[in-house]
Amino acid sequence: MRGTLRSRMSEYTICKEMETTELLKKVRKIEIRSRGLTHQIFAGKYHSAFRGRGMAFSEVREYQFGDDIRSIDWNVTARFGHPYVKIYEEERELTVMLMVDISRSGEFGTVASTKREIMTEIAAVLAYSVIVNNDKVGLMLFSDRVEKYIPPKKGRGHMLRIIREMLSYEPQGSGTSLSEPFRYLTNVMRKRCTAFILSDFMAPSFTEALRIASGKHDLAALRISDRREKELPDVGFMKVTDPESGSEMWIDTSSSSVRREYSAQWKKHDEAVSGAFVSCGVDVATINTGEDYIKPLISLFRHR
Repeated sequence: MRGTLRSRMSEYTICKEMETTELLKKVRKIEIRSRGLTHQIFAGKYHSAFRGRGMAFSEVREYQFGDDIRSIDWNVTARFGHPYVKIYEEERELTVMLMVDISRSGEFGTVASTKREIMTEIAAVLAYSVIVNNDKVGLMLFSDRVEKYIPPKKGRGHMLRIIREMLSYEPQGSGTSLSEPFRYLTNVMRKRCTAFILSDFMAPSFTEALRIASGKHDLAALRISDRREKELPDVGFMKVTDPESGSEMWIDTSSSSVRREYSAQWKKHDEAVSGAFVSCGVDVATINTGEDYIKPLISLFRHR
């Protein structure tokens, strides 16, 4: 009995070690790719695209002719008997939050990678860019709830932790909610930050929560989609599964009316999501699985 138990424990240990080794290989692979893309492509564009948190207090000095009287520090003035003013300088250090959708719909992909794999790689590239620029980066993983939150910090070790979590974390929730992570961001981040939202945006209305969050923080949306979400192929009867609810149904893709109805539903959803971004003043880059995501990212940076 003891021998059997010991044998099972050994097998379990070996399996866990293999899983850890494979995970570390994936982390290393993504780090190498992120490093190359950061140095070759994003160098020089990062801080010009995303501003710091505004003006930060630097020092006080004696009042000089022409200074704005609104900048007078009345406490220091009263202490020394003549006017002093507060001096501010632009705060260039950024705090970046990566908000990554890990709901079940991200498991879909018909080309080379799933949507979640693309989101993970893009988020890793952004995290590396943040760390190289000596800024802070944090992570929020969400489904129909906020699954995990890692506060912003600096350093390569912190970046590698973020990549490991994105690669290995298994969601507890089955659906998708964007309102929850936006509300969480508004509550947990007291100071202004830059937040990248990586999602397929397959969620109910989130406009109001997005508007509140964008009023406090600098938001940029990275919308990941697959071409087969936009139109159905003509392949006859096909069984489709909703990855979040688990429901299954058969559809006749050879029917032109079925394909038109499917495309019309997607177009309606697409217009609603795009309208939410426009009304809230949020910049967005659309990225399709199987296509190069570098060009949309650079276009987003240049637009800003």
